This record gives sequence, structure tokens and C-alpha cells, in this order.
Amino acid sequence: MSARFVYWMNVSLDLFIEHAPDEQGGGDWMSIGEELHEVFNARADALTMMVQGRKVFETMESFWPEARDNAEFPRVYRDYGRIWTDKPKILVSRTRSVAPHNTTVVGGDDAIERLGEVRENVRGEIGVGGAGVATQLLRAGLLDEVLIFTHPVILGSGRPLFDDVTSLVRLDLLEHASYAGGVTMHRYAVKNA
Repeated sequence: MSARFVYWMNVSLDLFIEHAPDEQGGGDWMSIGEELHEVFNARADALTMMVQGRKVFETMESFWPEARDNAEFPRVYRDYGRIWTDKPKILVSRTRSVAPHNTTVVGGDDAIERLGEVRENVRGEIGVGGAGVATQLLRAGLLDEVLIFTHPVILGSGRPLFDDVTSLVRLDLLEHASYAGGVTMHRYAVKNA
């Protein structure tokens, strides 16, 4: 049995992941309290590994390694810093050839094919971060699940959850939950992945 690629993102009600260009996951439109961060930590800790596009990786790289040991941050931040830094990661990038924090870099025209090989050779869930990587995995029939945390805001514009999906993709609801601040979680299986 192979692993499952799970695309995991925070989204607005109209399915944008960024409102301003290069917002890098830190938009003030998100409602991430301690309860929700604990959920993020538990899910991230359970992952076999993470696959991230360059923008997502560099956003994470600029904050979480230092957060893990910063006593001024809440415990949930320090815990996530430890999880992200220690977790095996694959950075999908054409511009970087090395990366720290237990990270392997995969680039080039065969990057998605190589991710498919990784998927076949490990078990568990592989968290996917980044619309570009997720869209490519979806097009290749390799994206298994979509896990979205929807924040109670309509942005009207921004970076969408997927890039240029041109054919219908059917999903099955696997799980849903609600959290403080009006955030909801929906986890879907991608049919025919």
C-alpha cells in the first residue's frame, strides 16, 4: 500500500489561499487560535513527510526553525516549530538545489514523476503545501486528498486553492469539524486518484 498525498491549506470562503501577492500564509484574514493550532500540530506530527513548493517552504523556513526555541512564543508555536524542522520534507524547486532542516530538493521536468515514486515507496500521509505542486499532482492523478480549513471571510480576489484546473474533479467528504472563530475543516478524497 502506498502513501497518500494530502493537500492541506487554509482558505477563505471563496477558496483563496492568499489575498495579497506574496502574503505567504500570514494573512490577517485567518482565525488561527490555540485550539486550531493544536489541531494543526497533531495532524502535522502524524504525517510521514511533507512536500512543499518553494514559496511555501521559504515561508516556513523563515519562521518555524527559530520559533521552536523561542520562549516568547506560545507552546503551540514552539511545538509546531519542532515538528516542521524535524519532519522529513521534499522541496519542489527549480531554483534551489539544497535546503536545511531534513529536506531533500527535487526539481526539473520529472519532479512530479519522482514524487509519484516517493508515494509508492512509503506509507502514511504526505502533506502537500503549495497550490502549484498540488495542481501538478492533481493533473497527474497523484493527489489523494484535499484538507481545507475554511476561515469565515470572503476575500474576493487572490491566489486560488488550485491553478487552472480545466476538468471536473469529483470528491468524497471524509471528515468535517468546526472550531472556535467560525473555522471549519473539510477533508475530501479525490475520486480516481
